[in-house]
Amino acid sequence: MIDLIGDIHGHADKLEELLLKLGYTKNNGAYSHTDRKVLFVGDYIDRGPKIRETLEIVKAMVDSDNAIALMGNHEYNAICFHFQETEGGHLRTHLIKNIIQHYKTLEQFQNRQKEYEEYIDWFKTLPLYYETDTFRAVHACWDNDNIQYLKATLVNDRLTDDLIFQSVKKGTKLNEAIDQTLKGKEMKMPAGLFFKDKDGTKRREIRIKWWEDPSQMTYKSISVEPIENLPEQPIASAELTDNSHYQIDDKKVFFGHYWLRGEPSLYKHNICCLDYSVAKGGKLVAYRLNDEHNLDEGKLIYV
Repeated sequence: MIDLIGDIHGHADKLEELLLKLGYTKNNGAYSHTDRKVLFVGDYIDRGPKIRETLEIVKAMVDSDNAIALMGNHEYNAICFHFQETEGGHLRTHLIKNIIQHYKTLEQFQNRQKEYEEYIDWFKTLPLYYETDTFRAVHACWDNDNIQYLKATLVNDRLTDDLIFQSVKKGTKLNEAIDQTLKGKEMKMPAGLFFKDKDGTKRREIRIKWWEDPSQMTYKSISVEPIENLPEQPIASAELTDNSHYQIDDKKVFFGHYWLRGEPSLYKHNICCLDYSVAKGGKLVAYRLNDEHNLDEGKLIYV
């Protein structure tokens, strides 16, 4: 009896509207349901107009045991943006593009430094994934090898301060596992091609559908985002070194992250993305999960 909710990005009004639509009511400062609870898949901060209010709602629900909240890449980025390196600087460098990504959050916590740091500490308590006997949830990508590595490395599925410092070291297994779990898998575009993402940043790598067999796909069909200049040609053999993908008989898996557009729908009977770009004028989406074996598009609820 779980309601899974996608990326919120500071849109507290939409979150409250969706919770009410799902039958939750506010009691003693926290939204609750008589026989259900929420699982948030991450990305509570940045971009939106009511980031503090969003965090208040989500944290109150977690503290009252009415919700589970996973870490998104924006929460992880905020931790690294805040953490100082021992030799100076920060774990996430304060480049212009990084400052812009966090600007709305920092602006809304102006003159509230203590409150901001308390939320940074709370972000560190968020698990990176969730699994039951029947379903899984993660922010961006459930890769079995990565998850098994993280289960053996994290402490209660969470990052410690030491692990956070280790996690930013490029080329390490920990860095790769966290990067793919929170940001998804990527593939280089054919030589000479690029596109500009939603923030205007030039990209030469595409986010790929990690639930599809890349050896059976083209560049255009493997991309999560519909990019016009991607060719309908088989993927180069050099890009097929990792041929693993989520299987059709694996557990149901829920995730966010990918800024989908249009009418919410399912990719497969066990694959459900819940991020429909609420921060870009899209929808805030939930899936109302009971005990069904196969996912049902009719259980996607949104505002």
